[in-house]
Amino acid sequence: MKKSNISGYRWIVLLSILPILATTNLFWLTFAPVTGIAEKFYGVSSLSIAFLSMSFMLVYILMVLPASWLIDTYGFKIAVGFGAIITAGFGLMRGIWGDHFTIVVIAQMGVAIGQPFLMNSITKVAARWFPVNERATASGIAMMAGSVGMILALVLTPIFVEQYGFTKMLNIYGMISLISAVLFLIFAKERPKYPLVGAEITEQSFSFKGLKQMISRKNFIYLMACIFIVLGIFNAIMTWIESILSPRGITASEAGLVGGLLVIFGLFGSVILPYISDRIHKRRLLIIIPLAASVPGFIGITFLSQYSLILISAAFIGFFVMGAGPIAFQYGAEIASPVPEGTSFGILMLMGQISGVIFTYVMDLLKMNATGSFTPSLILLILFMFIAIWLATKLKESTMIQNNSIPNANHTLNV
Repeated sequence: MKKSNISGYRWIVLLSILPILATTNLFWLTFAPVTGIAEKFYGVSSLSIAFLSMSFMLVYILMVLPASWLIDTYGFKIAVGFGAIITAGFGLMRGIWGDHFTIVVIAQMGVAIGQPFLMNSITKVAARWFPVNERATASGIAMMAGSVGMILALVLTPIFVEQYGFTKMLNIYGMISLISAVLFLIFAKERPKYPLVGAEITEQSFSFKGLKQMISRKNFIYLMACIFIVLGIFNAIMTWIESILSPRGITASEAGLVGGLLVIFGLFGSVILPYISDRIHKRRLLIIIPLAASVPGFIGITFLSQYSLILISAAFIGFFVMGAGPIAFQYGAEIASPVPEGTSFGILMLMGQISGVIFTYVMDLLKMNATGSFTPSLILLILFMFIAIWLATKLKESTMIQNNSIPNANHTLNV
């Protein structure tokens, strides 16, 4: 009797990781839409509140290699399980002592430790359970979960703070993290019963030799530089979203809706664009076009004051930038092969975390003190976007996706 080597349980595995991926981004942006309110509640500066989001980027820089090593050596279930437990534990701590700023900072950094173990596993899950022509789609769905977490943070946090106060809001989020961790631990499995054809190519352990080999490839260098710019810009804007819009008369709740709409359209983009990429067997084109299409959105966020037009600009940024994300990470895994997926994803994410810290800090330095306007720094970020588009044009197409252009090429049968 013949059986397809593509397991239907792959969708259960993917679904099991989605809640905890959403939760880590919920924690990342908890304070971003209520920066001004949090300043008054804790009696600290806006930069201190921004640090609660920046801590995720800083901790990621320190933890990326240990996370990649654990994922590629012992598998994603152990790595994600560890990250989920860390997230739930510190998430609960953040709520219990939610009115003590110092403890909240410590707990936030603890939660941040879990993030790379969760995020860096996305391409590993896709490679272990999904055929090549479904992997960008699987990665897109996983990143979509992160988008849901951002939406919840941006839209619900101002509402919860207004209705329940900071401490109860943080307690609610802590309980969500606990439930998410339990769901993953119950339903996740490391491997399918019948390994995918070609999966053995990427079943290698983390090594510094492989890391050095990967970052010495010109194509991967261009991709790292491109992601350094784009992800750094995205992280910085999401961190300062309320402060960017408040000088134009936008309230905290309205700013949360701008950020929420950005991420909602990003949710659609992170599914639609990777699906198109998988179907037409092209990665490079589906990176270049979305980055170029996002520029009008960045211009709108920088210069427009009318709320409806700001919402449209945010939608452009979300759909195209976040939609290109899973394609870029899957492309990175393909051009880095046989370097394992956790390593390639981790290094690319590292680029965005480093630049996110830099851009966030520089935006605060360039802020116009008299008005609080971020326009000068936003103009600088737009110029960087044009550099990122130019870098994307230097990329060469993934040979892995080209070699899988025959329909059902991965649907071989096991006896």
